[in-house]
Amino acid sequence: MAALASLSGPVTEREEERMLRKIKNVAHTLWHLAVEIVGQSEDEQALTCNIPDTEDTVAMVEGSPIDAQLDFHQRGDAAGPSSDSSWSMDCKTVLRVKSVHISSAILAAKSLFFHELFLNGIKESAQRDVTIQINASEEEALMDLLNFIYSNNLSACRATALLDVLLAAYKFKVASCMRYCSKLLRDIPMTCESALLYLDLPSSIVMAEAAQPLTNAAKKFLSVRYKDIYKFQEEVLKLPLAGIEAVLSSDYLQAASEDTIYDLVLKWAHTHYPKLEERKEVLGKRLVQLIRFPYMTCRKLKKVLNCNDFHPEFASKVVLEALFFKAETPLRQRALAVDVPNAVNRRFVERAYKYRPVKVVDFESPHQQCVVYLDLKREECAQLFPTGRVYSQAFHLGGQGFFLSAHCNMDQQGTYHCFGLFLGMQEKGSASFAVDYEFAARSKPTEGYVNKNKGNYTFTGGKAVGYRNLFGVLWEAFMEDDSNYFINGTLHLRAELTIRQ
Repeated sequence: MAALASLSGPVTEREEERMLRKIKNVAHTLWHLAVEIVGQSEDEQALTCNIPDTEDTVAMVEGSPIDAQLDFHQRGDAAGPSSDSSWSMDCKTVLRVKSVHISSAILAAKSLFFHELFLNGIKESAQRDVTIQINASEEEALMDLLNFIYSNNLSACRATALLDVLLAAYKFKVASCMRYCSKLLRDIPMTCESALLYLDLPSSIVMAEAAQPLTNAAKKFLSVRYKDIYKFQEEVLKLPLAGIEAVLSSDYLQAASEDTIYDLVLKWAHTHYPKLEERKEVLGKRLVQLIRFPYMTCRKLKKVLNCNDFHPEFASKVVLEALFFKAETPLRQRALAVDVPNAVNRRFVERAYKYRPVKVVDFESPHQQCVVYLDLKREECAQLFPTGRVYSQAFHLGGQGFFLSAHCNMDQQGTYHCFGLFLGMQEKGSASFAVDYEFAARSKPTEGYVNKNKGNYTFTGGKAVGYRNLFGVLWEAFMEDDSNYFINGTLHLRAELTIRQ
């Protein structure tokens, strides 16, 4: 019996081409392949079939149930890609042996597994017998895989059966079959269940080049399905780890802010991993890189430092990184967002938040004061026309929460559209709150901040104050290509709030 070849994963298209060039080294001979089928039952019949030695002949085999599930195993020196104990054949008996006559050249041309096997067999002896051992549940998939090697066709058409063949193709290193199965599976309408099934494959298969289009499609399906993350919050909280990872990796989540995403991740982790140490491990190794800490508010970042779900060293690291990012110029922030090392977890890429992030600088003396910076891209401003508005994240002064809102509205006479900016106080109690405020914006040619309007207002919960026409120009003039207010495609706004006692 020839030794089984080692298993290290499927081959790429380039490697497959190199195999074809080398195939002249493999004698075009018939080999005898004995497939030992193991399991618990003892009363099954031995089946025998022959595959003719020709490229255009379909392998004729008798099948098992089409929806059989795969769980490939190997023995001895043929270690598979997983070290899990479930890959062993312990305590199982041989139910039957299926004898197949195969062409060494045809199999070696498509399968690196058999390519290595036949080359080793030729070097070691003149023997033309090889034995492999599989579970009964693997039989249908293996026979269909052999059929594909001879004919480039599969009998499997259901998703579960195709997935079984995909796993068999991975085990026996038939990259072309993996790609074919991946394509057929992508052609089948995706569901949440099937997407999660594809993402729950062993990591070595998920990361395989031939399976990447399938796993990418599954991730995209879930991220689109749960784009409005709070509309489907209960479903999201029930997703397994691979599912929540796919959702969190999206740039287009419709969330109020990164603060709310952070809270959702912690809630999910507490639900699925009630034990603290397990929760710390899953958060630290799988989920924290999907939280975009640089876009969280400073108020929430303070809570990260005191959260016992993270190791203190890690919490300090991500908070410092977030604060340094906030201190960077918009140009530098954009450069960090597209930097190659950050492209994998995209922690510096801003999502499509409902509330726009702001930078806040607080002062305690001589008066309680905060300076708030809000940047809006030209495209965001264009989307406000004709009656839209966009809100900033909340910021705090004197224990009260405030927000900025930018509007496209009509002037007081209702004759033309213009850009407006307002300052509002969040509803909290009925106490009044007197604040001095001043609005400014960067403008050309100096590109420095120029004060536009200021005043004093006594706020009560839910009230707002501001200016319908901050710049004193029509909307069309504000949005012109040579507008004085867009610098490198960004509108830079500033609001100063002061409590005077």
